[in-house]
Amino acid sequence: MKKALRCQLVYIMLVVLFIVAVFMNINTGNVHISFGRIFKIIFLKAEAGTAGFNIIWKIRLPRLLSAAILGGALALSGFLLQTFFRNPIAGPFVLGISSGAKMFVAITMIFLLKYVSGMPLWAQVAAAFVGSLLAMLYVLIFANKVKSMSMLLVVGIMISYICSAITDLCITFANDSDIANLTHWAMGSFSGSSWPTVKLAAVVVFPTAVITFLFSKPISAYLLGEGYAQSMGINIKFFRVCIVLLSSLLSACVTALAGPISFVGIAVPHITRLSLKTTKPIVTIPAIFLCGSVFCMFCDLIARTIFSPSELAIGTVTAVFGAPVVIWLMVKQKR
Repeated sequence: MKKALRCQLVYIMLVVLFIVAVFMNINTGNVHISFGRIFKIIFLKAEAGTAGFNIIWKIRLPRLLSAAILGGALALSGFLLQTFFRNPIAGPFVLGISSGAKMFVAITMIFLLKYVSGMPLWAQVAAAFVGSLLAMLYVLIFANKVKSMSMLLVVGIMISYICSAITDLCITFANDSDIANLTHWAMGSFSGSSWPTVKLAAVVVFPTAVITFLFSKPISAYLLGEGYAQSMGINIKFFRVCIVLLSSLLSACVTALAGPISFVGIAVPHITRLSLKTTKPIVTIPAIFLCGSVFCMFCDLIARTIFSPSELAIGTVTAVFGAPVVIWLMVKQKR
């Protein structure tokens, strides 16, 4: 009874924080817009054509929705990787999966833009997905040979360095305009978000999140051991392939549309589980997605306002809050 009440309170708190984050992101910026005007502009479509209308509908709303959708996707990707490796510090950034996605997007941007005027968003996501799968393949090869989780972490960091080196090598042969675009994108930011970005993110992330939720029962059995999962009639090989594809697709979508963002995939699942005091996937999966959305929305708010009019990279802010969680997890695991 106490656990059920705690879960309800955590969900209520996350919903409240989500609503607060939405209003703060819309209201806060170089141009102040009152809550009354915000309500009229969003719900009544009033003041069409004015500066306030354009700021909300063309800049702030797409940006906060991108942060919400992609933040939830990144947290869910981290949860899937932690489930797959049974490792509390597994995540798309730490294991080099985000760097693999970044490498393929950079290569595609540099060589495709020579023949196509403007790189379509779907091509970015496809390139990032291929890159993340390739990086994940290397991690899996080493995971079968390396028993120590700390060594697996080192392998992931080395893969990340290799991918970054290849990316830098490609940038050497890029045009000045391509270098500027890649540098801005590689820092990680939701500033370039538009309605097409939001639509593509929603099309990729929401169905993937629903499929992940439908895997709650197999994930719950898998967490108790492969032998137990097999006794429950779960095809382990098929299940592992599905986990790899789902986590790679989520992290690839985030990297392609917002750039590489660190520590969200590690920190958020643990913060959520500690808050709920349960590891049941059917309870934690929606909460992890919602918590990732709230976390990224507040981090993005800090990134664009703390040194306004200058803007920080979103990865800088997420690292400030996420890195201490990772250090605490490593110390706890060592003990």
